[in-house]
Amino acid sequence: MPVLQPQPETITLEQYEALPEEKRVEIFDGVVYDMSSPSQIHQTISMEISNIIYNYIKSRKGSCQLFSAPFDVKLSDKPLTIVQPDIMVICDKDKLDGKRCNGAPDFIIEIVSPGNPSDDYIRKLYYYKNYGVREYWIVDPRRKIVTVNYFEGNIVSVQYPFDSIIKVNIYEDLLINFSEIADMLNI
Repeated sequence: MPVLQPQPETITLEQYEALPEEKRVEIFDGVVYDMSSPSQIHQTISMEISNIIYNYIKSRKGSCQLFSAPFDVKLSDKPLTIVQPDIMVICDKDKLDGKRCNGAPDFIIEIVSPGNPSDDYIRKLYYYKNYGVREYWIVDPRRKIVTVNYFEGNIVSVQYPFDSIIKVNIYEDLLINFSEIADMLNI
């Protein structure tokens, strides 16, 4: 007879909101997962990509909004699933309530942390795909690759080296030149 494993304790939205503000966590199916602080390379990549996307949206007077971590995205109430993507674009303003995004952003970018790469490549890929994110990029500075997952129509997953210019699929003409970012970081 199999031995029953203890089930992890789950958390409610009220309990999540009562956590200290400086505590960095994400919730998957009600289970709390601690997050580590981002590295200097992580933050530099995040700022560079965010600037490119922000300037693109602003120059076209676009209706979508750009957010970066820490900003909560509640993918599900039951079971509670709350993530804090590194970078996200939200085009449906009705999903924003002043505290968080309720539902899937249109575009998410995660920058892989060395301590938990499976989090971005497996767990978040699963949740983002199944909760309706249109496009999800995984930027991996250690491996020097960008994995683009486009979930609309024919699902596409393509890996690009860091010297690539990559098109953001949710936009007609937004390109991100990773060779410029890599050159700046000397990676």
